[in-house]
Amino acid sequence: MTETPLITRSHTDANAALAHVQAVYAQGVAFLHDALHGFLAGAEPAQPVRACYPFVRVRTSSGAHADSRLSYGFVSRPGVFEATLTRPDLFADYYREQFALLLRNHGAPLEVGVSATPIPLSFTFADHEPFDAQLSLEQRARLRALFDLPDLSAMDDGIANGTFEPVPGQPRPLALFTAPRVDYSLHRLRHYTGCDPRHVQNFVLFTNYGFYIDEFARLARERMASPAEMEDDYIAFVEPGNLVTRRVGQPAEAFDALGEAPPRMPQMPAYHLLRRDRSGITLVNIGVGPANAKTITDHIAVLRPHAWLMLGHCAGLRNTQQLGDYVLAHGYVREDHVLDEDLPPWVPIPPLAEVQVAIQEAVAEITRLQGYELKRVMRTGTVASTDNRNWELQPFHGPLSTPERRFSQSRAVALDMESATIAANGFRLRVPYGTLLCVSDKPLHGDIKLPGMADRFYRERVDQHLRIGIRALEILRQQRMDQLHSRKLRSFDEVAFQ
Repeated sequence: MTETPLITRSHTDANAALAHVQAVYAQGVAFLHDALHGFLAGAEPAQPVRACYPFVRVRTSSGAHADSRLSYGFVSRPGVFEATLTRPDLFADYYREQFALLLRNHGAPLEVGVSATPIPLSFTFADHEPFDAQLSLEQRARLRALFDLPDLSAMDDGIANGTFEPVPGQPRPLALFTAPRVDYSLHRLRHYTGCDPRHVQNFVLFTNYGFYIDEFARLARERMASPAEMEDDYIAFVEPGNLVTRRVGQPAEAFDALGEAPPRMPQMPAYHLLRRDRSGITLVNIGVGPANAKTITDHIAVLRPHAWLMLGHCAGLRNTQQLGDYVLAHGYVREDHVLDEDLPPWVPIPPLAEVQVAIQEAVAEITRLQGYELKRVMRTGTVASTDNRNWELQPFHGPLSTPERRFSQSRAVALDMESATIAANGFRLRVPYGTLLCVSDKPLHGDIKLPGMADRFYRERVDQHLRIGIRALEILRQQRMDQLHSRKLRSFDEVAFQ
């Protein structure tokens, strides 16, 4: 049993195309939920139930585009291009912008209709809606037989990795991610961060220390307690459990629910300073290690943020560095290994000029240092990331032994476990990235991180480091999108969607 699909129509207006996508998606979800309610009430469908995602398609006879300032918004060759779409409530502004750019750059209408890709029933419910919690094992088995389940073959990252090749007659992709891949990540984000994905902002900070979370929450609550200084200022602070603190003066209807603190913290808790246009700041405590760094960036990327930065601590590798000095990464040694199959280690991860300048300006502004004095506390250089937290325990026979030899040959000035992963995944998934680390120990020179010293150091440095990260993102927010979303992140045969 399948839904009666809405007719595929052509649109020359972005708002009309979006409204059609919303109608297709809403009809499909309603159809699935009606069938589910009947099943739960004892009226089992006579045959399997299926609804499919909406799609958008464009047919072009030329790869030419009108606005060459942007690195996205156009297709690179003649042909038929298509994308399945999901959650038009969450992605309405994003879809509208992509549709408008395609219409403007190609002059061809957009076709919107029902795709052949099924909507998995579980993807139509949020984590707080466990519709199957009270079902018996027999009912669960019948549910699986009657409704579509997530299909991993529809969720790989072949498009983003540049390995996808359409079969003859198959449309080429318009977007980096298919609708099932997006839905999968939205559900994983709820699980890992403890927040609804709609709260994630377009500018993201990653850290691996709880001290940063404590300071971010303190700064956010201070701001919420004072009236907004301008109309487009931060309007709310959201913590895990979707716990909302409204800013003074914000109307009660600004949020449909205030949430509540979870009984236990999620694995990678996220905190959000919200702005009405989603241009606020999200901070995620990713924990330790490149696996976590890859996991969270894999999922946040589907929300198409405008930039993400890593704020963490590192081992200083040069004797001239002092504890508390900053390292602005302009290159990476990738010994984290978690992305080797998706992005080979020989691929260079370039620094992005707009991000680098914003971070340096933020350091100068917050530290109130300029020129030579600024160089005294911040060094630009290569950061090495390793998946071996106890790399110091490798046999050491002088500065040119392994792994020290590799770090020396790479000219690395700092070592951590996450920065290269976050930068490389930003490169792979077309999200502008940057790294500002703080030297917390110098193991090659006898300064080993010990609990008492580390706690004192973190308290003294966290406030300034975090303020620098926040200020850098605020500077980036003022950039034009054609400058921030660099062509450095786009491949030869790139998708049209940002």
